Amino acid sequence: MKVELLSHTENPEKVIASAAKLCYSNKADIDSLMNDLTEEKVEKFVQKLESLGHESVFEHCDYTFGIEGVSRALLAQITRHRIGASFSVRSQRYCSEDNFGYVIPPSIQKHEKHAVRYKALMADIQNLYNKLVELDVPKEDARMVLPNACETRMIVTMNARELWHFFNLRCCSRAQWELRELAWRMLRLCEKASPALFKHAGPACVKGYCPEGSMSCGKAPTMKELREKYFQN
Repeated sequence: MKVELLSHTENPEKVIASAAKLCYSNKADIDSLMNDLTEEKVEKFVQKLESLGHESVFEHCDYTFGIEGVSRALLAQITRHRIGASFSVRSQRYCSEDNFGYVIPPSIQKHEKHAVRYKALMADIQNLYNKLVELDVPKEDARMVLPNACETRMIVTMNARELWHFFNLRCCSRAQWELRELAWRMLRLCEKASPALFKHAGPACVKGYCPEGSMSCGKAPTMKELREKYFQN
């Protein structure tokens, strides 16, 4: 898996603070919105907005990621976050999969005998796909034999509000392992780019509440424990 932050809104925390200032100030006009917004004031603004749950102003900032080496199964899950997000994905209809890569789940990889069978199955699928294309079967039809494990590439853009929601759900220990790994990698990049904005981002339990109910892992790990696990590098 490879994840890069390709671009993001310039001075995102300041943009958010200026939007909030416009909402709450009687005197602020467009020309003076960013006046006197020091780094310290901006951070306090962001923290205040977070505590109040005033999240709409976070939608003014976008983050664009380049992602590759992930499965089509992950694609099916991440596109559920389509509100506040945009996706561009490598097309199996137009692009050839004559040498497709694939993801092997760790839970299968640890069983050596079955991991070998898994890889053999991928090779059989590859051979069938290639044969179908040789027979002039359109790629859009030949792709029907391809597995969920087939690797794909995508560019994903999310605004800060949707990223918070995404991290809230997908950094959870109960999230599917591949999407959870992606979420934590994206969070690391966001924290580096906008530390004040994503300082408290992460799974829901870091704020003391687990929404999983009877499906909870029961551990409710602290942010410190999570960061030691996922931010060690």
